[in-house]
Amino acid sequence: MIRIRNAVFLGWLFAAVGLNAQTLKIDDCYTGAEANYPLVKHYALIEKSKNFSVENAQKAYLPQFGIYGQATYQSDVTKIPIDFSDVSVPALANVKMPELPKDQYKVYADVSYSLTNLVTNKNQTDLAKANAEIETQKIEIELYKLRERINALFFGVLVIDAQIAQTELVKEDIQNGIARIETAVAGGVALKSTADNLKAELLKTKQRTTELKAARKGYSDMLSLFIGAEIDEHTILEKPLPPRLSNEINRPEMRLYNLQNRAFDLQNRTVSNRNLPQFNLFFQGGVGKPALNMFSDSFDPYFVTGVRLSWNLSGFYTVKNERKQIAVNQEGIHVQEEMFLFNTNLAVSQQNTEITKMQELIADDNAIIQLRENVKKSAQTQLDNGTATTNDYLTAVNAEDNARQSRILHEIQLLMYLYNMKTTLGN
Repeated sequence: MIRIRNAVFLGWLFAAVGLNAQTLKIDDCYTGAEANYPLVKHYALIEKSKNFSVENAQKAYLPQFGIYGQATYQSDVTKIPIDFSDVSVPALANVKMPELPKDQYKVYADVSYSLTNLVTNKNQTDLAKANAEIETQKIEIELYKLRERINALFFGVLVIDAQIAQTELVKEDIQNGIARIETAVAGGVALKSTADNLKAELLKTKQRTTELKAARKGYSDMLSLFIGAEIDEHTILEKPLPPRLSNEINRPEMRLYNLQNRAFDLQNRTVSNRNLPQFNLFFQGGVGKPALNMFSDSFDPYFVTGVRLSWNLSGFYTVKNERKQIAVNQEGIHVQEEMFLFNTNLAVSQQNTEITKMQELIADDNAIIQLRENVKKSAQTQLDNGTATTNDYLTAVNAEDNARQSRILHEIQLLMYLYNMKTTLGN
């Protein structure tokens, strides 16, 4: 009898959805929701921003150019304190020492290449990439949270589909009762009102089917919006197998904490690199009055090249506090991680309790269904023999239906709790 009823159950499902129906798995819904959610557009923006930041950081390897100009007038200039007018040598009596001009002009270009950046600039590039990975991972977390909503909608549809199929079985039982009563009415051993009672109950069952189909459409429409694909009454939602679970927490939040800690390490290196002495190769060339010859009173070209050292020691005033601030921020990440693990383990514990409860309820459901089925068979026999009324038969049919509906609900709830735990653990 059970095998026949299961065959009817599956037969109704395939008949309802048609031969060319689309089959939808829960993993397909996860993928579709993540691809369709508007937040996914931020991936491209983060990638562009990262490319700009990395490109800017790598340009520190390029020579630095600058063009400068200066025009000055001085109240006094350097003079050579030698006077040849008192010299007894006639040839030197008219010699005058050159004098620097008080108005001076200079236009020049300066090209420098940092030798220090050859060592330190990789850290800036790595930091730009790390920050982009952090922003990307934050989006991964938000997209991952969609799974909880997908679970609720997906398993909600599964529950309704199972309830619709079970309602069809109830219709079959009532229709069998109607057929028996109509035979009895035709034989003059039963009243027509007896059959009418069953027919009214059949109409109530059809109304329940209508309500369930409307509820399914509501769930399907919401799920369709999430995954960006049409879901109609012909779409089969494939009941997934119970997932394999492990105790390891592998949520995307854990990777975010690791990325943030790595970024703090890179920030520490940046603080160290900022206080290093700066060595630069440089070339400076231009036109000046005077140029390199200080006593020239004309515009002359010139150039100077070499190695330049600069070391800003004022950075050491704040380096200690900067490191402490980074350490405080890093400790904040550790606290967030501990809180996340605590809340996750708490959720897993609660879900374990629900899973155990559902397993016990399903075991009781199986026993109840067997008893209710026995009662219904007895009522059916009594109805055939005229020793039971249609109300007695309907009471037995409805009692069995309620027991089967409870098992359907508990089985889907168990599966949903298992998948919620899978989502909570991230495995």
